[in-house]
Amino acid sequence: MATEVLMPRQGQSVESCIIIEWKVAEGDTVTTGQALCEVETDKATFEVEATADGTVLGIFYPADADVEVLKVIAVIGAPGEDISNLRPADAIAAAKPETGNVKPEEKAAPAPAAAPAPVAKVSTGAQYDIIIIGAGPGGYEMAERAAHKGQKVLLVEKKYLGGVCLNWGCIPTKTLLNSAKHYVHAKEAPEFGVTTGDVSFDLPKVMAWKQDVIETLRGGIAGMMKKNKVEVLYGEAKLLGSRKVEVAGTVYEGDNVVIATGGSPFVPPIPGADQPHVMTSKEILSVEEMPKSLAVIGGGVIGVEFASFFSSLGVKVDIIEMLDEIIPFMDNGQAQAFRKALKGKVNFNLGCRVTAIDGHDVKYTTKSGEEKSVNADIVLMSVGRAPNLSGMGFEEAGLDFDRRGIKADDQMRTNLPNVYAIGDVTGKSQLAHSATRMGEVALNTILGKKDCFRTNAIPWAVYSIPEIAGCGMTEEQAKEAGHNVESAQLPLIMSGRFLAENGKKGPGSVKVVIDSDTRALLGVHAFGAYCSEFIWGAAALIESGLRVEDVQEIVFPHPTVGEVIRSTMFQF
Repeated sequence: MATEVLMPRQGQSVESCIIIEWKVAEGDTVTTGQALCEVETDKATFEVEATADGTVLGIFYPADADVEVLKVIAVIGAPGEDISNLRPADAIAAAKPETGNVKPEEKAAPAPAAAPAPVAKVSTGAQYDIIIIGAGPGGYEMAERAAHKGQKVLLVEKKYLGGVCLNWGCIPTKTLLNSAKHYVHAKEAPEFGVTTGDVSFDLPKVMAWKQDVIETLRGGIAGMMKKNKVEVLYGEAKLLGSRKVEVAGTVYEGDNVVIATGGSPFVPPIPGADQPHVMTSKEILSVEEMPKSLAVIGGGVIGVEFASFFSSLGVKVDIIEMLDEIIPFMDNGQAQAFRKALKGKVNFNLGCRVTAIDGHDVKYTTKSGEEKSVNADIVLMSVGRAPNLSGMGFEEAGLDFDRRGIKADDQMRTNLPNVYAIGDVTGKSQLAHSATRMGEVALNTILGKKDCFRTNAIPWAVYSIPEIAGCGMTEEQAKEAGHNVESAQLPLIMSGRFLAENGKKGPGSVKVVIDSDTRALLGVHAFGAYCSEFIWGAAALIESGLRVEDVQEIVFPHPTVGEVIRSTMFQF
């Protein structure tokens, strides 16, 4: 009896897979476990193996076909068997590759690799296939991927390639924090048997290194655009409708327009917020002298990172946060443990509302109504970010948006035909890697490939000292969503590497949240050194819908800090 070969399901959210290439041809003899074809999803590439010995009687879909999961893609059986009733209605004859039973000496020399074939489309006479407004991570990475697939792309940028992330956000802050970590490690070196002399922090040199990093990466992006023949245009863009964009008086037309204009620091109307020593995350990246004291208004990611940077260098730091806990999407128990790790370095004033900035005095009211103040050389305003929406013709063009951002569906489509929005400007997820993924979803949608932006497993990280990271639901969120919840937690000091490199007092832990009925992972949360580097693995586990028992069967390298995730699985 013939054996059907099905397109396997790779994770609960995967609806189809693309066949990259067939490794066998009809008529070939195969054995159980032999690779038949290579397929890909938006998450991984893998091989489909033969589930029986026999002859390949039919291959129903060619390379590049996008096939729904659990459909029959091939049949294995005995020569001469009738398989007509097994052929899917939408089956397409597969091109026979030069594999299988062809003798090596009969094979032709391999042809040189071809450039990616352009996607077939109806010509509209437009100058470009895609016009992208904004060259942050979402914009420039989408431009590179689109051009690689044969699209003609115009990338419009107001100032610098890389956007806020590269120039005034992710990269400069991580560069400063790395210098601070070197300083801290040098101070703590004697504990690990390394004797150092006087350790100092040279702020001008650190700032010069920060700028060097920024310019190096800018150059790398420019080279990437040139290599892929992406046309880069500097200037302020104005949307004129579904297909037209104006820059410096010239109108450019594209079959599709993608808005990736990002966001900017939000400054609330607090009296005194307009003073020169009151800064946002942009200005504070260029301070020329180290302050003796810093007041941070807002205990979110940006506020905590800058508080960590300055406090590690001996600056007196106060955080004033309106909510009852820092970083609202962080596990509450770990947030408390993190604050304990910074005790004596950062003063946390939670549940407090800032009322005014009188000179260098930041006045605030506690939850009980008591009026207090802190004095600081610099005040950092870090209460969040707002989408960049004004001055670009969005309202005149009829684009649907509000103060939270441009309204886009899960394929990043707006209410205007052929206009997409990605990244911070949508208000969906203010993370650089989310913007990149949104750009990929928009591109796939433009090219006719099924895709959607999912938010159930987006990892996040705070690059403080110690680091914080998480993915999926916290225990509180899982209960609110109606799950029966179990959780388990282990300290990072269980890792031999963590102990060796951070000492017995090194703070940190991993917490895993599961659905007690299905045993599926719902969330993984961590704080401590290196957790930003292993949290991607938690995203893969959650996205794939794995259960506790599935993760227990995965081999993690030893000694690593990330293996504490696996150890925690055995606590259930």
